[in-house]
Amino acid sequence: MKESRELLEQLGYPSSDFQELPTSAKRFPDGAQYRVEIPSVEGPEALKATLEEIDRLGLTIHRVSQGSGIMLQTDEEIKEMCELTAERGMELSLFVGPRGTWDISAAPFTSGGKSQALRHEGADQLVYAMEDLKRGAELGLRGALVADEGLLLLTKEMKKKGQLPEDFVVKVSVQMGSANPVSVKLMQDIGADTYNVPSALPLAKLAAIRQAIDIPIDLYVEVPDNFGGFLRYYEIPEIIRVLAPVYIKFGLRNHPDVYPSGKQWESTNISLVKERVRRASIGIQMIERYYPEAVTSKLGAEGLGVPKAEKTLAK
Repeated sequence: MKESRELLEQLGYPSSDFQELPTSAKRFPDGAQYRVEIPSVEGPEALKATLEEIDRLGLTIHRVSQGSGIMLQTDEEIKEMCELTAERGMELSLFVGPRGTWDISAAPFTSGGKSQALRHEGADQLVYAMEDLKRGAELGLRGALVADEGLLLLTKEMKKKGQLPEDFVVKVSVQMGSANPVSVKLMQDIGADTYNVPSALPLAKLAAIRQAIDIPIDLYVEVPDNFGGFLRYYEIPEIIRVLAPVYIKFGLRNHPDVYPSGKQWESTNISLVKERVRRASIGIQMIERYYPEAVTSKLGAEGLGVPKAEKTLAK
């Protein structure tokens, strides 16, 4: 193994997992170690319920994200979500539209084809996804989730060509699946602004990834059932210490799959987001109890993909 480890080191990568869990000296642009994300906020009504619950519990939540995505939202709905988050200085991240599991291909649903996950099949699907990104940006959106390496590279090129704003935050979905220092560094190199690592990786493996990349890591500390259903609350202080800068992400176990969502799931979605915010309050109390010196960001901090409200775009 010596030769293989030496080659990794020569290339600038860790040659083993970090069992001693070194403290990360890396930070967000404002000097913070961690930020908090609430995922699966499906539409304006669920977002309003999320914000009400955040206010009721007195929490600071930096990012809300949504799985149904840009394609299945009307212009008015996207504008409303942008305005609601922009006025608070929160990041809004919506998934890119047509993807593998919504295409006519059956491959992602087969036992051997699941690795295709949310990737885009063919050139037309890439074009549709690019159009989704441009439409979102024109409506004020400044953050989106992608799960395809080709589309990720294209977002980098779109920024160069002025087809996407330079400050547009490209968040790579957990469904991309890259799980080692070299593959995640590749995602950073081709355009990832933040990367959602697989939820089941232990801290030693995550620490090795952190040594190889500079972008923020996103990590579920409560994981939806279809990604394993783990609850990692007591690990949160060490996750922050070892993986900073890191987004602590609160999913939810024991809930129905609501993707793609709409009015038929609205009351359920409102219940789900309220519980996700409650779970976030439990996690934040863990930080206050066991790592009170950990530094978090203020709302509106540099690097957050805060939307541009319609009145701002009109200037």
